[in-house]
Amino acid sequence: QVQLVESGGGLVQAGGSLRLSCAASTRTFIQYTMGWFRQAPGKEREFVASINWSLLTTYYADSVKGRFTISRDNAKRMVYLQMNSLKPEDTAVYYCAAKSSESASFGSWGQGTQVTVSS
Repeated sequence: QVQLVESGGGLVQAGGSLRLSCAASTRTFIQYTMGWFRQAPGKEREFVASINWSLLTTYYADSVKGRFTISRDNAKRMVYLQMNSLKPEDTAVYYCAAKSSESASFGSWGQGTQVTVSS
């Protein structure tokens, strides 16, 4: 189990930007695929973006493609989500998640950070 701590959420106007950060506790951070998910009020948690250990493969939900960028710093055990051109529909609690190379799904989750986009 990896301990994950998110930061960087807040209130922003539509069209603005935020950068979320996630600190991971594991020394084997490089072995994990890292992801961001979000959950809006009354909705199920949904995938936002992921990045594998080699930094070569990233995936994005269609709803954020072209606006959000996921990145990671393996030396610092950090993963980031740069969010630009934010929309009110991006309002949600954002969660950082980790998936080991031996797992089929994300098994470690942070506590979440609130992102609110006002119109």
